[in-house]
Amino acid sequence: MRFLIMGTGGVGGYFGGKLANAGNDVWFIARGKHLEAMKQRGLTITSAKETFTVPPKTISGNVADAGTVDVVLFCVKSYDTETAARQLIPALQKDSIVISLQNGIDNEEKIQRSIPLGRVYGGVAYIYSTVTAPGVITRNEGPSKIVFGPLDGTLSDRATELHKTFKDAGVDADLSATIEQDLWKKFIFINGASGVTALTRLTLGELLANPETRALIRSAMEEVLAVARAKRIPLDVNLIDTFFETLSKFKNDTRSSLYYDLANGKPMEVEALAGTVVKLGERLSIPTPIQKTIYASLLPYHRKHVQNLSGVNK
Repeated sequence: MRFLIMGTGGVGGYFGGKLANAGNDVWFIARGKHLEAMKQRGLTITSAKETFTVPPKTISGNVADAGTVDVVLFCVKSYDTETAARQLIPALQKDSIVISLQNGIDNEEKIQRSIPLGRVYGGVAYIYSTVTAPGVITRNEGPSKIVFGPLDGTLSDRATELHKTFKDAGVDADLSATIEQDLWKKFIFINGASGVTALTRLTLGELLANPETRALIRSAMEEVLAVARAKRIPLDVNLIDTFFETLSKFKNDTRSSLYYDLANGKPMEVEALAGTVVKLGERLSIPTPIQKTIYASLLPYHRKHVQNLSGVNK
């Protein structure tokens, strides 16, 4: 299988790097200083267990350089979804699979509307990894897993083959026949932990050490769970307890990508996360006061960062 990584950040770069390091044909699409560094020195992946470098020969800023591909790992920020999806068109064929590994619950629909060929799968990435320097991606301790599957739940031979390819490359991956539920599980998780780390500017360890902020994270998650139940998404009643067990396994200095975008003056996924919860809550008559606070507090930063970025690019 030939892969295209659309967005070589912490998620796409790490999982794409694992695939490439195992000998798969993988093309990486990036931009800016990160792209320039990778074109010169390759893509370096580092973690507590391993460090390796992917050579620069399949790293580009132009999708067309990859030719047609079998699988796309679509890993751009949610606010770039439709623009990036249209850029995929030269690389897609009828049976191409596009797996969205983005934050949010409606990216798959946006991608499918934007491409004439190929089938979009839902996907969830559980990983804390970031671009720590141009051309370098560091994976922190904690989970490192992909869950993916077709939106209609029909598991084809091609999906099974892709699952095997992930596993053979050392990627912890699950092929799911209930991907909508998986998307909502991640959505609930990230809207609690990530939203509060960005709002407070504190590490996960600092938040969990205080009963008051632990309760704040739980309440933020419970609001999203209430929205999911109003939409009749079948979810485990003990889901949030399970999330807190997962959070306890992260390093105490862990921060979310939402926080890093805030701290580094980058546009933020606040519309796809808290903003979506607020809008759905209003539509379904579900109160979401904490999510409204997160949304209203972070949205001005997002808009300012977008404006600043536009000024730089003029």
